[in-house]
Amino acid sequence: MRHVNVRPASVSEQGVLEVLQWRASLDNPGDREALLAHPDAIALPVQQIEAGGVFVAELSGSVMGFAAILPRDDGNAELDALFVEPAAWRQGIGRALVEHCCAVARVTGAASLHVVGNPHAEGFYRACGFALLGTTPMRFGIGLLMMRDLPS
Repeated sequence: MRHVNVRPASVSEQGVLEVLQWRASLDNPGDREALLAHPDAIALPVQQIEAGGVFVAELSGSVMGFAAILPRDDGNAELDALFVEPAAWRQGIGRALVEHCCAVARVTGAASLHVVGNPHAEGFYRACGFALLGTTPMRFGIGLLMMRDLPS
């Protein structure tokens, strides 16, 4: 497998990353209809990029995915976004992004990384070390409340 390079996103990449998010989101048939009916659901706030919480995954210099983390009120971190080009799924890109976000969260003092995951991604998150805590209502269905401990 080729090396996945993960780096901070730049503000100039906002549009490219949103288009990638569209491709990845629309590739899930369970989300397609709701997203097409509500295009406002796809947005990557420039403030998140400016704050340094958005990370891009590259393979051979091409952007193949991105992830975003946010601080939580409890001192931990939230994986706020994780999207990979559908043609590059199952190539380690998502896992590389998760591991990078875990490392960044650890450096900021977080003891755990939380995510509200799409049910179709439960297996991926479990394989990355997340545990299911419960569910929560979301705009377009049910989200999975998941958490991964971040040992020092």
